[in-house]
Amino acid sequence: MPAPTHANVPYGPHARNVFDLWLAESEKPTPLVLFIHGGGFRQGDKSKLGRTSLARHLGAGYSVAAVNYRLTNVAPAPAAYLDCARALQFLRYNAKKWNLDKTRVASTGGSAGAGTSMWLAFHDDLADPGSSDPVARESTRLTCISVNNGQCSYDPRFVAELGFPRPNLERHKLFFPFYGIARDEVDTPKAYKLYEQAAAITYLTPDDPPALLTYGYPDKDADPASNLGAVVHHPRFGIALKRGRGGTRPSTQGRNGPIWTMEGRLSRRPLSNGRSPCERPAYRLSP
Repeated sequence: MPAPTHANVPYGPHARNVFDLWLAESEKPTPLVLFIHGGGFRQGDKSKLGRTSLARHLGAGYSVAAVNYRLTNVAPAPAAYLDCARALQFLRYNAKKWNLDKTRVASTGGSAGAGTSMWLAFHDDLADPGSSDPVARESTRLTCISVNNGQCSYDPRFVAELGFPRPNLERHKLFFPFYGIARDEVDTPKAYKLYEQAAAITYLTPDDPPALLTYGYPDKDADPASNLGAVVHHPRFGIALKRGRGGTRPSTQGRNGPIWTMEGRLSRRPLSNGRSPCERPAYRLSP
């Protein structure tokens, strides 16, 4: 792995608010790829960026930033999301210094990194034009995302509608630290609000950027005893996003079955009741 052009650049006050930056050689401003690591929001760091992936991006003329963010032992959601948003704003603020094209920024990652990339891609811009902080005035919108084994929601009700009886995500070690709730709060209004706010699919609208989602697990039903890795990385998370766009198909064979690929501009019907998506009592997956 080549050494970063700039290592452990701080973008916020916490010890994990740092990123490594590799700059592609170019006389013109380069596109930027934001790498967000996985690990169930509980572990992992920016070193998960693969050598091959880095070389491919740099060879194509894309600069790369690998981001660390606060884990759930420090702060629950949406801390990881907001940290990555801040890193993106910081990179945009310094675009001229680092010869970056702030209008062409993609995000990539697997599992939690994929879920975070989706949340950033579909959420409204977090820029605060009136802020006294010039970094906060920068946009958090992405040009596109390319992610692997990602979750568009961590809501156990949503996952149950995908065909996985409860308990589903409640069995995963990420669940309670991610939301900062106790076991007796799983089905309470407090938890439901947190589930909606943390779900990328909550914010999905037709003007969101193009997305490429790939999955390496087969599209099979599961039960409460099924392997958690297969449940949390299931292609039905991507299929739920793709509903209404003409269907999906397995594009190739992976180690654990067909690799499902969903790409294109994603959309969802607006709510008929006029309420904010965060106020929905439950998800509906029908197209």
